[in-house]
Amino acid sequence: MRLLAGVLLLVFISVSEDAPLRQTESGGISGSPRATQRTPLSVYEILIRGGRVVDGTGAPSRLADVGIDKGRIAAVGTLTGATAATVIDALGRTVSPGFIDVHTHADDVADHPLAEHFVRMGVTTVIAGNCGGSADDVAAAFRTIENTKVAVNYATLVGHNTVRRAVMGSERRAPSAVELARMQALVDKAMADGAVGFSTGLQYVPGTYAEQSEIVALATAAAKTGGVYATHMRNEGTEIEAAVKEALDVGEASGLAVQLSHLKVDAPSRWGASAKALAMLDAARARGMVVAADVYLYDAASSNLGIRVPSWALEGGQDAINTRLDDPETWAQISSEMKKLIRERGLENYSFARIASYRSDPTLNGLSIPEAAAKLLGKNDVESQLETMRRMLRAGGASMVYQFMSENDIGTILKHPFVAIASDSGHNVIGQGVPHPRGYGNNARALGRYVRERKTVSLEEAIRKMTSLPADHFGFRDRGRLAVGQAADLVIFDAARVVDRATYEQPHQYPEGISLVLVNGVAVVQDGAHTQARPGQVLRRAR
Repeated sequence: MRLLAGVLLLVFISVSEDAPLRQTESGGISGSPRATQRTPLSVYEILIRGGRVVDGTGAPSRLADVGIDKGRIAAVGTLTGATAATVIDALGRTVSPGFIDVHTHADDVADHPLAEHFVRMGVTTVIAGNCGGSADDVAAAFRTIENTKVAVNYATLVGHNTVRRAVMGSERRAPSAVELARMQALVDKAMADGAVGFSTGLQYVPGTYAEQSEIVALATAAAKTGGVYATHMRNEGTEIEAAVKEALDVGEASGLAVQLSHLKVDAPSRWGASAKALAMLDAARARGMVVAADVYLYDAASSNLGIRVPSWALEGGQDAINTRLDDPETWAQISSEMKKLIRERGLENYSFARIASYRSDPTLNGLSIPEAAAKLLGKNDVESQLETMRRMLRAGGASMVYQFMSENDIGTILKHPFVAIASDSGHNVIGQGVPHPRGYGNNARALGRYVRERKTVSLEEAIRKMTSLPADHFGFRDRGRLAVGQAADLVIFDAARVVDRATYEQPHQYPEGISLVLVNGVAVVQDGAHTQARPGQVLRRAR
């Protein structure tokens, strides 16, 4: 890529008129902001020349120039005679809108303001607050991010687990009327402060203890402002149909649009059930509901170790958990249920489970549970694996990678027109632990493996799934399209070369082939390296 100083020329060019506003399904606004028609420009701050533009709508790509002024796209077309302070030669490369990652755990972005592994795979906007976990005080979190300044645009959901824990701790019971009202007030405040919706993590404590009626009540509170109900469902494999039905029932009862988070089939005994889940999504849309989903493009999940334990054993905090783990009779019951759960999934042992980060003994990072058992106990039979997990849980648990999904299900889910591409990643730090590779490579993997190599979807469709589809569903009115008036969040990449390099064994590797990333018209990645710029904005949902 060549960055050239432009020569100022007074040559008028034609630009398209601002696109009219249109209402999206989820109640947000998309398209260009309503404004008077722009005066055609001959001089831009940035001029991208000769790239193959994929505009994010799914329309066929075309060769075009892109003019950027004051952080916005000012022109798209043949801009003969125009110039700019910075001219970018994009010949042979693809130019697309910046990628919107609707499912992240980047809640601590102020602690990692460069968001390097996100922006280096083309992500310009992240949505945090997923799986029921969010900032306790959304307004305060926004202020901190704005004061710190970060490299990506940031939006958040308000999390059910966070709200429930604030009111009820980790108790395994239904809330009283007073407690429910307090939780509703917290949700209402977070939405008023600009949260884009309400999330649940129904496999996690304490959300797993909630009945559907509680979730509906809180989603209804969120719906007063509008937005999305994003759910890590109660079950993602053995009982996936019941879990999808619950998610749709909550959306229908509350009036919120629904986002089925990181849709997958995580039980070999149910591989192929993705078609049934997607058919339920289609049926809901046919009856007028607004429903979408997202997927990450790897055959392994990532979560905590506690998710492998029956939820009743995790009530009451670490001291209560340790009391149960130390009681022989209770541990016998826990371990019996744990074995039953993996048998139902079609698994015989815990070889599918790999340790990503275990603070109490980092020497176990990267090992499977059988390998860890062999190291700690000298044997790796199922009982030794369970004892290893008991010890790890006693020490506070661990972050894990679980390899138990099917490539066929991933392809089936990815092909669906209302499934976006999202990483489900928190902030990774080079050299720390052995995290899931999706945090370094998910978007590049879409473009390399699933577009170029496997041809699962077209380039235009993959980019739509990372841009206009999530922008419309979450109500981002001025992002997700490469069009006049939109924010200048852009990615330039080599479609013939882009590839994810992160692996399960060596995840701390950035992708290749992404040469430039702009956030609000400022380069955050240039020639494949971070520029240290922090031009990201907080994206609040307006009432």
